[in-house]
Amino acid sequence: MANTWWELQILCEPDLEESIFWRLENFGCRGTASETKANYCLVRGYLPQFQAQLLDLAALSLWLRQDALCVGFSAPTLHWQIIDEEDWSSSWKQHWQPQEIGDRFLINPAWLPLPQSSDRLVIKLDPGVAFGTGAHATTQLCLESLEMRFAKVPSSFADTDAQQNNVVIADIGCGSGILSIGALLLGAKKAYAVDTDPLAVQSTNSNRILNDINAEKIVTAQGSVDVLAKLLEKPVDGIVCNILADVIIELVPQMSAIALPATWGIFSGILLEQSKSVADALEKNGWVVATLWRRKEWCCLNVRRS
Repeated sequence: MANTWWELQILCEPDLEESIFWRLENFGCRGTASETKANYCLVRGYLPQFQAQLLDLAALSLWLRQDALCVGFSAPTLHWQIIDEEDWSSSWKQHWQPQEIGDRFLINPAWLPLPQSSDRLVIKLDPGVAFGTGAHATTQLCLESLEMRFAKVPSSFADTDAQQNNVVIADIGCGSGILSIGALLLGAKKAYAVDTDPLAVQSTNSNRILNDINAEKIVTAQGSVDVLAKLLEKPVDGIVCNILADVIIELVPQMSAIALPATWGIFSGILLEQSKSVADALEKNGWVVATLWRRKEWCCLNVRRS
């Protein structure tokens, strides 16, 4: 018998879309999608039925209402239904189309044909049940930060082209593997990708194969920085970490231990109001915040070792 899933449908004002994605991710949704309906946005989220009871869904409805009212928007409406696994896996994919990100990337769903002519770096992606389609502001900010990092390095810690091609990164909380793949397409030599969710590790491996990347180029493992430290032959040149602010703060000391004096970092999954706490934790551990990039209520910190 097929597994059953909750399909959550949230009708909201467009400006609430990103915060609802964040709320659904925290709630445990394994896939999200959105589409425009007149002047509103319809966000769908999916999670296994056993993960939530009706009281949990009622609580989610209350949180969504509070989130909206706190920023001055009308409360969204939440509806839910039970669907079979085959239905959920195809339902959200119907609304996900190729997406250009930054100046160089194109995210192309694996089930759609590749563009006939494009000068962009194409990331073929099937996130499965892992978070990371490129639709979320935090993922976009990370990819754009990687573009900046590999396009031109500031003269204070400039690399030669040969050195740039030898960059090894750590992708902490890899999700679908989108940031590791993006870094390799930009010229990185190797990525170590870890996630505490085994489904995310599986998704990263699947997407590595989809993009014809050798297994030696993306080394995956289930776990966090402690597991990563055992895999590394030496400290990494760069760290990308798109998770949650509280988790980043907790992991900063461990991440600092796998860094070189010239290591750079890209940290996102951070609400703007949380940025100071994350920046303080980084600076206490020998990092300098070079830039803060913002998109709506989300931000991305581009940092380097002091």
